[in-house]
Amino acid sequence: MLAKHKSFLLILAILMMFSPLQSAEAKTIGIDVNCTMKAGGAEEEAINYFKKLVEERSQGEMQVNMFLGGQLGNEKDVLELLKIGQTQMALTGGLYRSDYAPEYDPITIPFIFPTWEAVEAFYAGPFGDKIKAGAAEKGGLVDFGPQKRAPRHTTANRKIVVPEDMQGMKMRLPEVPIWVSVWKELGVNPVVVPAPEIYLAMKTGLVEAHENTLVSPYSRRLDEVQKYIILTSHIYFPWEWVASKVWFDQLSPEHQQIIRDAVEEARKYGAKIEDEKDDFYLSELKKRGMEVIEPDLKAFREKAKPAIEEAVKALAPGVYEEVLRLSEE
Repeated sequence: MLAKHKSFLLILAILMMFSPLQSAEAKTIGIDVNCTMKAGGAEEEAINYFKKLVEERSQGEMQVNMFLGGQLGNEKDVLELLKIGQTQMALTGGLYRSDYAPEYDPITIPFIFPTWEAVEAFYAGPFGDKIKAGAAEKGGLVDFGPQKRAPRHTTANRKIVVPEDMQGMKMRLPEVPIWVSVWKELGVNPVVVPAPEIYLAMKTGLVEAHENTLVSPYSRRLDEVQKYIILTSHIYFPWEWVASKVWFDQLSPEHQQIIRDAVEEARKYGAKIEDEKDDFYLSELKKRGMEVIEPDLKAFREKAKPAIEEAVKALAPGVYEEVLRLSEE
């Protein structure tokens, strides 16, 4: 705990020394945009697009700087910096939802949303507003909305069409309790393996399957140790554009609107790039010899239902019903 506190103080000191905060002399507003992902993804392209729009439309009054790959710390570190106004914006993951509005967040539950459009519609509805309110009240965040991240799929060394095909499989899973619960309901044996060791674990037989977005098997060359891609699309886990409320509230209405408009365009642009990259990864994995399977998703959702229904008990009244309504549209 002490080491983490010292690390946070070090990040804070560096920011206070070097972060381009508003300069009275030049009258330039510095905007640091943080993301934990490495360069090369749709996240970087979306932030660069945001930078271009903001700097052009503000006629140089605002200057955007990008920090990728956890340069300012992990997701929790950045959320703490945003809360106290020591950094300005972030393209963040789902931690803020679980910290500030867990009772309104069904997005972490596998197989609950059938499409990205259903996730977007949920965010745009009354419970999305409650997530934003919780983020503002508890986290000091202005929540501008989600940016698409490609769905998570499954890779395996055997063909899987229905849940019965994966009974007893050793599957590498992140240590997210609801993920472990749902996949155990589907019949797998969860295995904890650090991400850098996934390839070796598959090669030696310690692991027979894993789940992630398609960039994982593509970049890790899992085609060398796995034969099948199963398009389970079990989670659509978005990025979220957020800003420090204490900082944002100090801006002029004109500058606030420039940021809001630029975020809206950047997140749509980022979604387009994400789709293109996801299509590319799938195409390349096919070329490398992986076979793509379209499973019986209805069977998967039905089999996972007991674990899903247990998980939704922690949600506020009406949330699960809203998910079901949107899933049928």
